[in-house]
Amino acid sequence: MELISEAAVHFSRLSMFPYFDGAHYLVSVMSAREQAGAIDVASRSPVACWFSAMLCCFGGGILSSLLLAEPPAAILSNSTNIIYATIVWYMVYYSPLDMLYRCFSFLPLRVIAAAMKEVTRTWKILAGVTQAQSRFKDALLVMVANGWAKAAGGGLISNFEQLVRGVWKPESNELLKMSYPVKISLVGSILFTLQQIEVLPIERPHLMLIFTMFLIITKVRMMLTRSSASPFQPAEEFIGHLLFGLQQAPKVTKEKVTANEKEEPKMKENPSKEEDGESSSAPGESTRKRNTKKSD
Repeated sequence: MELISEAAVHFSRLSMFPYFDGAHYLVSVMSAREQAGAIDVASRSPVACWFSAMLCCFGGGILSSLLLAEPPAAILSNSTNIIYATIVWYMVYYSPLDMLYRCFSFLPLRVIAAAMKEVTRTWKILAGVTQAQSRFKDALLVMVANGWAKAAGGGLISNFEQLVRGVWKPESNELLKMSYPVKISLVGSILFTLQQIEVLPIERPHLMLIFTMFLIITKVRMMLTRSSASPFQPAEEFIGHLLFGLQQAPKVTKEKVTANEKEEPKMKENPSKEEDGESSSAPGESTRKRNTKKSD
């Protein structure tokens, strides 16, 4: 136990700059580049491409500033991080022979970079929770919201980032259909808020180590298996069915639709049969008339 405690303490003192922050910038910019139309925007308007990449890299800080009524432009005051992210953006999009992107498209290297990015997620959640507590004492909802925004801001403002690239997809709103990073950031923000107000009986370094290990293991498994299914999906389906009955309405609708589809062909078949009956009866009447004429 002492070794685990020491490891947790040392882990909690890790510095995110430059290696972990660099991994965060790299994975964020590569994900932005892989969006539809991103290469075309990069060739037509490098300024829009750069602005879109900065929103992906610093979206959490911008959204957190808006929640706490602070100037969003304050993120630009850290010129070192801005220059660092700009260099990563330029190398991902415009490096000779596309070397950097091709290099980190190799799965083992991309897995390592993604795992390092997940480490920064824990630090961002904790920073958002403590920042909100210093401004609003014991305001649980503000602490949870700010920690969530700090860690998942890039996903929560994805519609605005898409709009910068000339794409408008309101149906892709993260609040309508949350992705795994947004969900896990919300769960982490709740856990760190409960720990901050001493409701969750665990020390902060231990929670940071356990939560980060869960993030890394889950992310690596999803990448290696190429699965996008959330590990929370069974619990979500159970809670949704138990509290809101989300699975009942679609079934009734589908049954009605299939019943209507079965009735429509029958309605279409009946007129054809009647027409056939009329056409078949016509020759019968003509033969009767001929017979009567002969008898006369």
